[in-house]
Amino acid sequence: MRVRVPVCWARRSLRLRLTAAAALMIAAALVGAACLLAVWLRMSLLSGLDQAALQQAQVIAANADSGSLPHIVPATGNGDTAVQVVGCGGGVRASSANLAGQPALFSFAPTTSGTPVAHSVRDLPLKGDGSWRAVGLAAGGGSDRATVYVAVPTAAVHHNLALLTVGLAISVPPAVALLTGVVWMLTGRALRPVEDLRAQTAEITAGDLGRRLDVPPADDALGRLARTLNDLLARLDDSARQQRGFVADAAHELRSPLSSLHTQLEVAVRHPASADWNARGPALVEESERLSRLVDNLLRLARLDARPRLRRHPVDLDEVVFREVRHARLRTPLVVDQRAVGAARVCGDGDALARVVRNLLDNALRHAAARIDVSLRVRDGQACLSVADDGPGIPVADRCRVFDRFTRLDSARARDTGGSGLGLAIVHDLVAAHHGRIRIEDNDPGARIVVCIPVTDP
Repeated sequence: MRVRVPVCWARRSLRLRLTAAAALMIAAALVGAACLLAVWLRMSLLSGLDQAALQQAQVIAANADSGSLPHIVPATGNGDTAVQVVGCGGGVRASSANLAGQPALFSFAPTTSGTPVAHSVRDLPLKGDGSWRAVGLAAGGGSDRATVYVAVPTAAVHHNLALLTVGLAISVPPAVALLTGVVWMLTGRALRPVEDLRAQTAEITAGDLGRRLDVPPADDALGRLARTLNDLLARLDDSARQQRGFVADAAHELRSPLSSLHTQLEVAVRHPASADWNARGPALVEESERLSRLVDNLLRLARLDARPRLRRHPVDLDEVVFREVRHARLRTPLVVDQRAVGAARVCGDGDALARVVRNLLDNALRHAAARIDVSLRVRDGQACLSVADDGPGIPVADRCRVFDRFTRLDSARARDTGGSGLGLAIVHDLVAAHHGRIRIEDNDPGARIVVCIPVTDP
């Protein structure tokens, strides 16, 4: 069973997803910033401790160099600093009061530059179990060489970092919640125009394609979306109008031969004694052939509207022209001159190209008085096929209109000669499918229809 989700819930779900994603990004950004702040603060505080320890070690080393180093080094700061001056033999020559009587507690090499190289030290015999930052500095010279070690506690750094961590843990969640609420409101405001467009689109039906969506005044992505949807609706409206007109015209064209067939058959059935089948037979066959051609043309146009993929392969267009001219000569006493047909090879569908040539010849046969001239030549990378007749010609104002479906400039004569107004429309669509062009020129007298299709590379 399919469950239909209400539109409001679908919109709320999208809003929730967007807000949740934004909340995760905000939380990740704030947590990352907090971690970076904590790391930076720890490094800054430890660097300050190392610098202070080195400065004190430099003062004590200067006293040792001058020979004025007391056995008990006076305390500095809050008295928690640990100092030991260790001689070459490993004996303690001086120390701070909190390390008096202790053996040498430091053994790392002293620093030789102005930049302190501090070491983390634990387990000093002092109150508390915290860690210490210790630096070593060489003093004296010769046999009187010694190393001054100064260690400062890091308890204050850890305490400050703990306070910062607690502060961040307390402040980050409310900040995330506040920013999430702001995102929730902004997302709802941003989705409201989208919901309006969706609601307007849902109200448009197949019979009401003339309606258009309200375009927001701002020239942003939403405005471009609304204009694009309106363009889509306009194209759908035009397509629907063309389809309705096509169906109406097809029904009108089909009704005429069907009515004629029905009338003649009905008369023959109701009056069998008076029915002269030898006289009526050719007319019935002619009407059935006209009906068959019309249905075939309608099927061809329907397939072209479905935009099928043409079978593209090299086609010798001159051979197609010669074959169709031979067939046309069997149907007419008119002169069909093909002496101007030259070799030309194109890439396309052989059946579709044969239909193009056949329709052009059929059109010329219906209008020519005595002669039809067919030519084919290659010019500027185009295979140009020309079919000219010596009929009444086509007025300049109607030369674009004749390619529309069911267009007949002389409807009575066209119907009498079997025309349905679809032949040139099929030619136009097939030539366009082959990336070609079609135009109508004067033949003086008559009309010349020229089709140009790109040739294949040699």
